[in-house]
Amino acid sequence: MFGSITAIGMGLAVIGAGIGIGQIGGKAMEAIARQPEAVGDIRANMILMAALVEGAALIAIVVAFLSNAA
Repeated sequence: MFGSITAIGMGLAVIGAGIGIGQIGGKAMEAIARQPEAVGDIRANMILMAALVEGAALIAIVVAFLSNAA
C-alpha cells in the first residue's frame, strides 16, 4: 500500500524539479536576450540554481524512499 504513495511522492519531486529547472532556463534566456554582455554571469548563476534545485529534488526522493522503508 505505501509503495504506491512513495512512488507518487517521488514522481511529484521529479515533476517539481523539472518545472523549476525549466523556469530557471527560460528566465535566464530572457535575461540574456535583454543584456547579452552579461551572458557569463547569467549562465553561471543559472547552472548554480539548477544544481541546487536538482539537489533538493534528490533529497526529496531519498526521504520518500526511506520513509517507505521505515
